[in-house]
Amino acid sequence: MNRRAFLVGSAAALSAAALYPLVRERAASPPSGELLGAAYGIGHLLREGGLPAPSSERHVPVVIVGGGISGLSAGWKLTKAGFEDFEIVELEPECGGNSRSGENSVSRYPWGAHYVPVPSEESRAVRELFAELGVIERYDAAGHPICNEEFLCFSPQERLYIHGRWQDGLLPLVGATRTDHDEYTRFRDLVHAARARRGSDGRKAFAIPMELSSRDRELLELDRLSIRDFLLRENLTSHRLHWYVDYACRDDFGCRATDVSAWAGIHYFASRGEDSAVLTWPEGNGWLVERLRQKVVKQLRTNALVYRMEDADRRVALSVFDPRERRSTRLLADQVIFAAPTHTLKFILAESAQPRHLGEFQYAPWMVANLTLRGFPKERTGTPICWDNVIYDSDSLGYVVATHQSLRTHLEGTVLTYYYPLAGSSPDAERRRLLETPWSTWAESILRDLSKPHPEIRGLVSRLDVFRWGHAMVRPRPGFLWSDARRQAAIPVGNLHFAHSDLSGFSIFEEAQYRGVAAAERVLDNLRVPYVSSL
Repeated sequence: MNRRAFLVGSAAALSAAALYPLVRERAASPPSGELLGAAYGIGHLLREGGLPAPSSERHVPVVIVGGGISGLSAGWKLTKAGFEDFEIVELEPECGGNSRSGENSVSRYPWGAHYVPVPSEESRAVRELFAELGVIERYDAAGHPICNEEFLCFSPQERLYIHGRWQDGLLPLVGATRTDHDEYTRFRDLVHAARARRGSDGRKAFAIPMELSSRDRELLELDRLSIRDFLLRENLTSHRLHWYVDYACRDDFGCRATDVSAWAGIHYFASRGEDSAVLTWPEGNGWLVERLRQKVVKQLRTNALVYRMEDADRRVALSVFDPRERRSTRLLADQVIFAAPTHTLKFILAESAQPRHLGEFQYAPWMVANLTLRGFPKERTGTPICWDNVIYDSDSLGYVVATHQSLRTHLEGTVLTYYYPLAGSSPDAERRRLLETPWSTWAESILRDLSKPHPEIRGLVSRLDVFRWGHAMVRPRPGFLWSDARRQAAIPVGNLHFAHSDLSGFSIFEEAQYRGVAAAERVLDNLRVPYVSSL
């Protein structure tokens, strides 16, 4: 069962199972590790100012600001059209945004996004890219993609630790009552209806990319209330169902169900088929980042901070600071694709040129940790270790196993990637907590959480690295997704085009790629370069 599917059955056998006693933790020295993260010191120079004026100038026909999935996808589309006279300017030392990854002697592992469902019919650009990369091998008679089995998530996929044991799937079954099961069924039926629904305009009610969704007023009204209030309106009050939906919101949006639009929450479940398979790699979406990077490596410039953009006689002038050389360059661009987070525009554009909608974009902070283990934890109860392992009623999202996709027959050690969205209070307060909390405190919190299902975890961890994402993803709060603010943010201003998953209101690979490709196609139109649309 995947995270968007529902398994409704008897939990009697599970709830009656005996609990195994905890074993004493093996004494071990504390693991080593580092506190990592985005280049906050350099990025905060945008806010602080005082950067040196440009000492040189050069012309670049097209500049892409930001080397995340959106920016890399824009570059991919330009090169496919045979246009290579562009430059991608990326603040970080590595491209990829929140799809970045790492590697050690045990395994590659993700630092953020770690999977992509098999793309839907509407996700044409994703299908095109995946066919090009060999992820999609062919299509069956019904037009469904057949993917390379190496990239499909191996079984078992997901499990939940609840009441002292592991159960298959994430819908809480251990100890569930008949009322819980009845509400699971009713919610499942609501999702099935939403998945099949089409608006009067003939569009799917909930599509990916989200811009292809129906504009029926009744559907868009769902954006005005939270997904939690939607459940209550439907008389769905089961604590376990609410936990499951809240988990889904924290997993994809970094927010509690009280802070997520009902439209976004239903989209999470209804936008893909119930049996949609998951594509993943040891390094998560870092695998895709590397393939995209290879296609634009000549045009990619890292460690480069764009700190100002302004009109310059029918061009856009960009001031770019190189922190290694401590000097700035002025780039004169005929066309610009802004693929960096939308909120940074308030530091880059002159105040008089700033759109009024910028304050409407809010961001969820995240902490991601990678734990290198000398061996696998013991399996004592229920379902064996899976790719995705979740702890019921934890503030974390649990962990994924980086070596789950390994084809090796014997593995001594592994890497667990632990996800923790900071969703307890306001984004600003949680961002301060993220940046002010020392490594030792994070490490202790992580080990304490993982000790619930794995009492011996401290004795297995040799290294624990913590990565901080201050602005990991835009928050799809009620009223934002179908607001004028979000829609206005996507409209080009002259020869300045916007391309980031922010513009969709939530951060998933398909939306980031769609925004980057759409902006690239507008640029190709303006430059009168022929191309075949990927959208």
